[in-house]
Amino acid sequence: MEMIVDILTRSGMRSEWHACMLAWLLFFLPVMLFATSRVRAGHKVNLRSLAGFDALRGLSARAAESGQTLHVSLGVSGISGEETAATLAGLTVLDYLAEQGATFDAPPIVIVADPTLLPVAQDVLRQAYARQGDIENYDPKQVRLISPEPTAYAAGVMDVLGHEPLAANIMVGNFGDEYLLMGEVGAKKGIGQIGGATNPQTLPFIFASADQILIGEEIFAAGAYLASRPAHIGSLVAQDVMRLLGVVVIVLLVLARLIGLA
Repeated sequence: MEMIVDILTRSGMRSEWHACMLAWLLFFLPVMLFATSRVRAGHKVNLRSLAGFDALRGLSARAAESGQTLHVSLGVSGISGEETAATLAGLTVLDYLAEQGATFDAPPIVIVADPTLLPVAQDVLRQAYARQGDIENYDPKQVRLISPEPTAYAAGVMDVLGHEPLAANIMVGNFGDEYLLMGEVGAKKGIGQIGGATNPQTLPFIFASADQILIGEEIFAAGAYLASRPAHIGSLVAQDVMRLLGVVVIVLLVLARLIGLA
């Protein structure tokens, strides 16, 4: 690894940090591709249980049975900013819930903050109905645009939580302090809540108000846990391999330093 980093640094990389990241990527990609090919070939990967994803299964069916619906909030960001990854994770969760909602004729109420996200969320819902052959029952008004301003967005979500008959409240995406305003209303109404975010400042608010929580990078595993997508599962396997490799390298370097080899 050090030899590769040195070669990349000498070849014109701006810093050793960039060279190290590129070298790590060169190791990661083959591992991910190999793991993905194994999954596609039928090799079963046992993923550890995540309570947040487990709680999502069956929600739409229970909502349909009770005559209620689900609320899905995709956060205060869109698909063109720094927090796009968190928004895409929320869309993956929406894709699963939309599929289930179309099956049981219980589509979720989806709230977005950014205009760029509105047509994308509507298309996710539309495609779910199309796959069920029930496109005539698709209603684009199930996806609602509130405001890109976080406080105004929170106010709109609070109104939905306070007045709509909801079986559960799912909020996965990029959130800030406004999460507490929304989560508090859901908790007071006794609505089952599942929250997920990558912002460390938001996680305490999710802990305080949600029944189940997806912490940090766990939200990016939605494609593997909910949709069983081979590429997503392969990515998780590769990440675990690289973490193990990183620990081994650190331990070996410490031992080498202790015995005077480095």
